[in-house]
Amino acid sequence: MAGAAIDDILLNISPGGQMALGIVLALIMYGVALDLRVADFVDMFRRPAAPLAGLAAQLILLPAVTWAITMVLKPQPSIALGMMVVAACPGGNISNLITHMARGNTALSVSMTGISSLLASVTTPLNILFWAGLNPQTAALLRQVSVDPVSFIGSTVLLLGVPMVAGLLTVRHLPGLADRLRRPLQILSFVFLIGFILAATITNWRYISVFATAVLPFVVLHNAIAVALGWGVAKILGLSDYDTRALTIEVSMHNSGLGLALILTQFDGLGGAALVAAGWGVWHLVSGWALAAWWKRRDPHPARIEGAA
Repeated sequence: MAGAAIDDILLNISPGGQMALGIVLALIMYGVALDLRVADFVDMFRRPAAPLAGLAAQLILLPAVTWAITMVLKPQPSIALGMMVVAACPGGNISNLITHMARGNTALSVSMTGISSLLASVTTPLNILFWAGLNPQTAALLRQVSVDPVSFIGSTVLLLGVPMVAGLLTVRHLPGLADRLRRPLQILSFVFLIGFILAATITNWRYISVFATAVLPFVVLHNAIAVALGWGVAKILGLSDYDTRALTIEVSMHNSGLGLALILTQFDGLGGAALVAAGWGVWHLVSGWALAAWWKRRDPHPARIEGAA
């Protein structure tokens, strides 16, 4: 019954509101691009094993594992779709800060965030459509909200790719402007996510107990699996502790603000999916801070020196 209530929540948005959300989403991606530097990617070409492994875990393994979770646990369709959308999103910039706090390889974290963000205009819609299409419940939901694959991929590439290219060009040709815009756009991204969470909580207060019982457990489990996946891949490859911290945090912290905007603009504001993205946006901060607090007690410097050799 609780799951049905979640699926009944629809965040109705007017055409004007959808246009405004699209602009916000474009600004978020433009702001992400302003943080990218050629120097951020140099380390990847010197030692590609760690970033390539992390990107594989983030862009391939996590979406596949997420699909498996939805097939085994069978959450409500909108919740399953929300999990797939979050898993398909690139890393978020907050992961760079958390990695720094955890005394991990911040350069690795930044390069993974940058590369996954560059690829997001293609990998995000493809992952969503592919894995959601393999789950009968979410496939039916895609048909229900009238998601046309060609249109969805095209509009997502437009929403994500064009502002990303514009941001990179700004950094290259107008570095002064990029410096002035970087911080305000980061704040905009944060305010958007927090503002939606507050608005959704106030508007749907009667569903708060439903969220706590039907959505939050899947968010916590999903994030914990992402943490374990990032850590496990790093350990299997024998990466240094310094790199392991960065890879674990990067795989488990996604740009949920991007996922939320996509759900609101591309999936008719389906409440269950939107609440998953909003819940992830809060919870991955909790789990990220906890990881940083734990790792901060341990000195990774010997492993760092070994890994850099």
